Amino acid sequence: QAELLTPPHINRSIPVTLLVEEIEKIIKSIDMKKKFAFRDKAILSLLYASGLRVSELTDLKLMSLLFNEGIIRVFGKGGKERIVPLGNQAILHMQNYLYELRHSMVKKGKSGSFVFLNRNGGQLTRMSIWNILHKNCIRAGIAKKISPHVFRHSFATHLLEGGADLRSVQEMLG
Repeated sequence: QAELLTPPHINRSIPVTLLVEEIEKIIKSIDMKKKFAFRDKAILSLLYASGLRVSELTDLKLMSLLFNEGIIRVFGKGGKERIVPLGNQAILHMQNYLYELRHSMVKKGKSGSFVFLNRNGGQLTRMSIWNILHKNCIRAGIAKKISPHVFRHSFATHLLEGGADLRSVQEMLG
């Protein structure tokens, strides 16, 4: 009887990725006159520079930022810790946010030690990250259907294209 069953059709499409130039265009499109510009620039550059999942980004704590070592400690799925190297550009945008904006956003009893805060001083949500990305894609004139996960795919693709070995990329992505 089992011979009569047809196996499920698995349609695996290649994930959308962005060119390096497109990512730079999105990050540069942030209007630096806006109140949360430093935060938004730090978020988008960190997403691309680290390949973090959105939940890892929203859960990121201050003690996980080790800029002197050029790394961040990330707690991924299942609470597993991994170390992710960061480029100088991402570190610069992160430091600009921390020194120029974050301290003024902190609200006692709300902020915890989360790196990225919303306008009320609380932890940013996944939807907030999506909205920040979407708004800046439109501003940059990028017509592709883009989610924060596209930054993760782009991070991995660009590392592999640049000659990184698959195992290292898998480690960084967790």
